[in-house]
Amino acid sequence: MSDFLDKAKDLAKDLTDKARGTVSEHSDQIDDGIDKAAEFVDDKTKRKYSDKIETVQSKAHAVVDKIADDGGKDGDSGPAS
Repeated sequence: MSDFLDKAKDLAKDLTDKARGTVSEHSDQIDDGIDKAAEFVDDKTKRKYSDKIETVQSKAHAVVDKIADDGGKDGDSGPAS
């Protein structure tokens, strides 16, 4: 069973590294998507929640920037579990 868990941990680490690399390589496209999604939701809610949408949008950009600034390297930028 321990061998299974070790393999699962290795797979999870590999996938995390790949995801970080992808975010780092495509951060501009991701930022554009965040902006388009925020604008879409803001329009659909008739700007009723603009302040909340802007807060989430800003935090999403910060996460993408942090990952991109790390260059996709493995690091402890995620939440503690």
